Amino acid sequence: MKTTEARLSKGLDYYKATMGQVEFLEHPDAEVTFELKNRATTRLSEFVSPAQLQTRLAALQDGWQPDEIAYLASLQNQDGTAQFTPEYLDFLTDNPLPPVDISLDKRGDLAVTTTGPWPLVTFWETVVMSELNELYFANKLAAEGSSLEELYAEGDRRLDEKIAILKDRPDIKFSDFGTRRRFSYDWQRHVVERIATELPDNFTGTSNIFLAHKLGLRPIGTFAHELPMVYAALADKDGENPLDGHNRVLQDWERRYHGDLSTALTDTFTTDFFFTDFTPEQAERWKSLRHDSGDPIEFGDRVIDFYENLDIDPKEKTIVFSDGLDIDTIIELADYFKDRINVIFGWGTTLTNDLGVKANNFVMKAVNVDGMPTVKLSDAEGKHTGPEYKIDLYKEKVARAVGHRAMKELVAA
Repeated sequence: MKTTEARLSKGLDYYKATMGQVEFLEHPDAEVTFELKNRATTRLSEFVSPAQLQTRLAALQDGWQPDEIAYLASLQNQDGTAQFTPEYLDFLTDNPLPPVDISLDKRGDLAVTTTGPWPLVTFWETVVMSELNELYFANKLAAEGSSLEELYAEGDRRLDEKIAILKDRPDIKFSDFGTRRRFSYDWQRHVVERIATELPDNFTGTSNIFLAHKLGLRPIGTFAHELPMVYAALADKDGENPLDGHNRVLQDWERRYHGDLSTALTDTFTTDFFFTDFTPEQAERWKSLRHDSGDPIEFGDRVIDFYENLDIDPKEKTIVFSDGLDIDTIIELADYFKDRINVIFGWGTTLTNDLGVKANNFVMKAVNVDGMPTVKLSDAEGKHTGPEYKIDLYKEKVARAVGHRAMKELVAA
């Protein structure tokens, strides 16, 4: 399982490329800052030094290689047109990634930031996360004298159990979403190769660009919180209501992908706001909604009610569940929503980092664009991000938008 070849796309989720194209077409000059945030009390610097991580990332800063660009160029939309334009691919070919600044913060933990043109700096998010995890776990095992072979054996034992369960459930469809928080690239590849071979009726593809390319799998991904967060901050910078940026994302996405990749993420500014902002016409056109925070049962029931109130058959739509999944939750959700709405699962940490070692809990988020802070209002209160004064401003605007919609519905009734 040992691989040393440095490739940017080994640490890239597909949504980074699909988002990157929209960023290139719509906001190529926006300067965005990404910043690492460790949500755990355990310090990442215990097993990774700034110099180690800097060396690791320096090997990837040249950016996209010709074979990776050729793979992106081969991908097509459903109508047979190229998914990525020649102009965008030329841009990726011609530009290295911005530099990454790595140091220790006040509590002695890793501080990682990077600033640059949005369509380039975006790629560091999943790369920093996956490379940091790789170093962390390798160094941790070495420091503790643990056996990698024994760890892999335990990982395979746990994977055996998942595979045995899912072989009896061909109705459950899932994709690998595990790049950012994987144990290592080699382990992710091993897991993906096994499930692609042993669960062909369940497995729909991988978010990892390199694995999709090398293993002939379907690349999976649309857009993440980053896109509406930055769009909102750009609207805020221009003196507009930042929430106006949310629907602009949906409009720009449709204009670029013409109905392909039509999975909308609902919780950037709370799901309450999403259903206020998502028009009936968009509900007709978009094929699926992605759940990433809050109670998944409540969310699914609400989605079904939303579609039924618009006289849209929920069975023609799909929910993508992607928040903190494990095998038990996947089965529970599949059974609960059976014959009510289609469901698919984006399976992350407990698929690619379940070997008996505690997974890390950190994120790499876009925190600023052209001097304006970004904000995320998750359906889970603890996952809000941004300066407090901006969070309060967004909350106020969300409450006003949701209340205005409720009042209109009350008057109409």
